[in-house]
Parts: sequence; structure tokens; C-alpha cells
Amino acid sequence: MNELARLAGTFFYVGYMRPFSGTWGSAAALPVGYGLYLVGGPYLVALGAVLAFFIGWWATAVMIEGQDDHDPSEVVLDEVAGQWIALLPLFFAASNNGLDVLALWPGWLVAFFGFRFFDILKPGPIGTADARGDALGVMLDDILAGIAAAITVAAAAGIYHGFIA
Repeated sequence: MNELARLAGTFFYVGYMRPFSGTWGSAAALPVGYGLYLVGGPYLVALGAVLAFFIGWWATAVMIEGQDDHDPSEVVLDEVAGQWIALLPLFFAASNNGLDVLALWPGWLVAFFGFRFFDILKPGPIGTADARGDALGVMLDDILAGIAAAITVAAAAGIYHGFIA
């Protein structure tokens, strides 16, 4: 197997952490996403998610070549891309309003647990993407889970700030 594909697909070997490698991948995405935000704002995080998607698609295709398992648990770059998408509403809100993004910690929790919820349960089109049984499906289901989590983050913020606070 191509070692560069393994390095990328496992997000620098985080995917080998057990148990719950997908959750470890999502957790590892948080500080890296924050670092990207500090360096280049929300647009750099969005670009990072796009790059992670395409690199992950390639790395997954290399890693599953000739194997029966189309979605090995050690591949977590898909979780990284999806988690960064889930965080985008926070990053844009902080950037546009001059806020410290870490002060939005409840949103971080909603983004993390929301993404894990959608990634694990795979409702609707998320499950359909996962059922493709190929490298694109491995990546696409997490992109869709990230979008669903991002919508959840935005909705939770709207409910909190519009009705509760």
C-alpha cells in the first residue's frame, strides 16, 4: 500500500486509535480546524474540507484496492472533512461578528455530537451515499453528515439566540 495514502487516509495515523476510530478522527479534526481558522479564517477551513475530500477520495481508493472492506475503520480523513464542514457555521459567525470562536463552545459541542450522530446513524441520503461501496461513498457520506450537522448547528444557534436568550 502507498504509505502517503495511508498517512493521509488515517489523518497522520489517528485512524489506528481504538476503539471508535471515527470519533478519534472527528476529535483530531477540532484543534486542526481551529488552527486553520486562526491562520486563514473560515474560508481556509472550507478550503481544507474540500482538499480533505479530494485527498481522502484518492487515499481511500488506494487503501481499499483489492480488499473486500470498502470502508476500513482506519480511514478517518472523511470524518475530518465532515467535522470541518460541521464547524463552518461557528467559524463564519465568529469571523463576521468579531467574536472569539472558542467562546461559542456550545456550538462546538453541537457540531461534534451532531456530526457523530449523523455519521453513525446515516439517515436518508447519508446512508445512500455510504451504500455505494466505493471510495467516493466513503467520503460522500461524511460530507453529507457534515452538512446535516452544520444545519443543526445553525438551527440550534437560531433557536437559542432567537427564542431563549
